[in-house]
Parts: sequence; structure tokens; C-alpha cells
Amino acid sequence: MDYQSVLLPVMEQFYTIQGEGYNTGRAAYFIRLGGCDVGCVWCDVKESWDADAHPRQSVAQLVENVLAYPGRNVVITGGEPLMHNLGPLTAALRAAGCHTWIETSGAHPLSGQWDWVCVSPKKFKAPLQEVLDAAHELKIIVFNNSDFGWAEEHAALVPATTRLYLQPEWSRAARMTPELVEYVKQHPQWQVSLQTHKYLDIP
Repeated sequence: MDYQSVLLPVMEQFYTIQGEGYNTGRAAYFIRLGGCDVGCVWCDVKESWDADAHPRQSVAQLVENVLAYPGRNVVITGGEPLMHNLGPLTAALRAAGCHTWIETSGAHPLSGQWDWVCVSPKKFKAPLQEVLDAAHELKIIVFNNSDFGWAEEHAALVPATTRLYLQPEWSRAARMTPELVEYVKQHPQWQVSLQTHKYLDIP
């Protein structure tokens, strides 16, 4: 089968600035795929969960959409993007000269070829060790103080080279950011990640 004709459910796609984690501040084209079975109660894109609710686009069309903009960093997110076979999409993007980044909970097997793997594990469905092994970045969402211990449990499961980030959950940012700052000051192997796109009021 021609991989360019592979269809994926796309909730939304847009060109913006990466707002969080290691690549904060860099121009990137986001492709948000539909479908997620992790079920985070505080998810801010619950409308992404049902894959069948979103129109399917071909890999060829998605690459064409990306190339309409000058940036060549492409973020595949969701939902949970690894519910889909991402090999055809990343092959086509790389052939077009793009850098492939993924944001995943790690709850499904890793597919595709990636220049940057951000794993943000969730308590509702444990990440697979094979995905943690591939993580360039571990990003833990901090909702309450117990999440610091949970963060350390996962930091012990990723390679020593993995960048470690703690990010306040947006609805709890006012409450948790001071705690998070103090934690990072005491545990400097971690870095603070903020959702700067929300402060900038951009997608």
C-alpha cells in the first residue's frame, strides 16, 4: 500500500510556537490526532478521545499542509497518538525534510521514527517501558503534592540522558507553581516547564 494514502483521524492542526518542555519557543506545526483511551480527568482536549468523531486525512495531505509554512518541526500529539501506526506519517514527513516530535503518554507501543520523544505518563494507564526507554524528555504534570513522588518513580525508569520536566496542571497553576519551584530548587535534576502558549494566548 502507498503509505502516502494512509488515513489518520485529525482533530486539529495548526502552526504555532511550541509552548512547553524542551522545545519551548520554537516554531512548530501541530497535528492533533483523534483517539485516546487513557482518560485523564483533567484533560483539556476531551473532544479528542473519540477517533471516529474526527475527519480522516491522508498522510500526503498532512505533509502538504505542513509544507505550506516555513517551519519544519512537526509535533504529533493527541489524544494518544500512539494508538495509530505512525510509521507512514513520520516517513513522509522526514522525506519532506521535517523534524518529527511526538507527545505521548507512552501507554501504547512506539511506532514511527522520531527526532524528539516527549513522554508524559498518566496515572490512568501506565506507560510501556519501551516508550520510556526512547524518551528524550519526561514531562510530569503536577496536580498535587503527591505527584512529586510519582515523578521520581518515573524518572528512575528513563535513560540518564532524558531531560526531566515538572509542569503545573493549568487549572492548578496558581496553587502548585510555588510548590513546584521549591521542589526544583531542592531537586535540580528537574526543570520547570510552563504552558507558555497559554500565557501568550496562542494555540
